[in-house]
Amino acid sequence: MAENSLDDLFGELRRYPDVEAPNLQAWDATDRLLLDAAAARVGPDSGLAVIGDRYGALTLGAAGALGVRSVRVHEDLITGERALRNNAAALGLDVFAQLPLGEELLSGADTVLLQLPRTLAELDEIAGAVARYAAPEVVLVAGGRIKHMSLGMNAVLERHFRDVQPQLARQKSRLIIARGATAAHGSGTGGDGPAGGYPAVEHLTELDLEVAAHGAVFAGTKLDIGTRFLLTFLPEMPAARHAIDLGCGTGILAAMYARVNPGARITATDRSAAAVASALATARANGLADRVATLQDDGMSTLPAGSADLVLLNPPFHLGASVHAGAGIKLFEAAGRVLSPGGQLWTVFNRHLQYLPALERLVGPTTVKGSNPKFTVAVSTKRA
Repeated sequence: MAENSLDDLFGELRRYPDVEAPNLQAWDATDRLLLDAAAARVGPDSGLAVIGDRYGALTLGAAGALGVRSVRVHEDLITGERALRNNAAALGLDVFAQLPLGEELLSGADTVLLQLPRTLAELDEIAGAVARYAAPEVVLVAGGRIKHMSLGMNAVLERHFRDVQPQLARQKSRLIIARGATAAHGSGTGGDGPAGGYPAVEHLTELDLEVAAHGAVFAGTKLDIGTRFLLTFLPEMPAARHAIDLGCGTGILAAMYARVNPGARITATDRSAAAVASALATARANGLADRVATLQDDGMSTLPAGSADLVLLNPPFHLGASVHAGAGIKLFEAAGRVLSPGGQLWTVFNRHLQYLPALERLVGPTTVKGSNPKFTVAVSTKRA
């Protein structure tokens, strides 16, 4: 590998349009470790697929340092997709196709580079798709930061591959190399649950709601405790003409709001492709698909200003592996733009996060509607 070339390339990468800050960067030691491992396997015409490339380090590293002429890549987050395109344009490396997780991405691939996801469910969905659709001789090279890895990852990979070999650690990162795909068990994508694919679907008794979840979605088919608390205020929320479930996840807020407000049009939006697909499946499973539209977007960037009169939000407080308030602030700013004058943002957040001044500044007058030992629920009214 041309080490200096890779150093230069990494130095040019940016996270934009994702949050940028001095303590956040667009690559990590795992990207370098994966590319070092790929150097012995790939050439200019290799069938290379990349999954989980956060901002383009793997895709553009394979092209710029390893000389691969064509890379197929899947990124769940639209911010990652856009960052890859921005970085590729800056470097003059337009050598990739961005594709959904599935056959078009993986057909004929003999090497797959994977930044290990945080959840075992997401790893299961990815590994099942690789085993099902890639070339029979495919080698899956998966890597992650040691602090985020577990023995459960080995067990998940062993469901889909006969030979799973963890490698020695380097710079607090580790690789797992998997060979011998066993696709006959029927896991992968499609179907109605993990036994037959994804999304998984489960009846949530406390809400009497069918919840669908792809592997990458936070909380899976469960009800996370922040959403549960926000839902206790559902009877107090206004009847809207257009309501938005921002950062929708599996679409629970969108579905529950649609149930009690039959005259409302609801948009469930998230930067995650898996979340948007899950929210659509949840709406369909509950007979609400005619009222709940889904949109993959970055902070509602494609929605017109003043086009909604209600936004519901349970914001993330992580950016990848980092705890960072910037994710929530970005969504508050987006809500302030998309709300019409007098429209309301209802949000739930961890009590230790000092979000109230930002809500006042970016949206408008803000009132705390309730709190418990862990969460605060606030309503902000867009200034006229």
